Amino acid sequence: MSTSIETAIAEARASLRSARQILIEEIRAYPTPISGCDAQFNHLLALRRRVSDALDALDAEVFVPTPRTPSPQAGVESR
Repeated sequence: MSTSIETAIAEARASLRSARQILIEEIRAYPTPISGCDAQFNHLLALRRRVSDALDALDAEVFVPTPRTPSPQAGVESR
């Protein structure tokens, strides 16, 4: 069965949102007090950041330079 790229990206977003929610719940339920050197808690925070960054990357507009547009500000070269 062939999956379109849009479907695959939508599934990735859904999985990442689910993972982020699980991490948020784990962080919220983490026992207090939390010291700055708590490796497990810091690991949860790092994972949450990575998941959020992955979601941001899926939503970001990507500029692909071509010979006619070497930078986003250059516009389209006409000849």
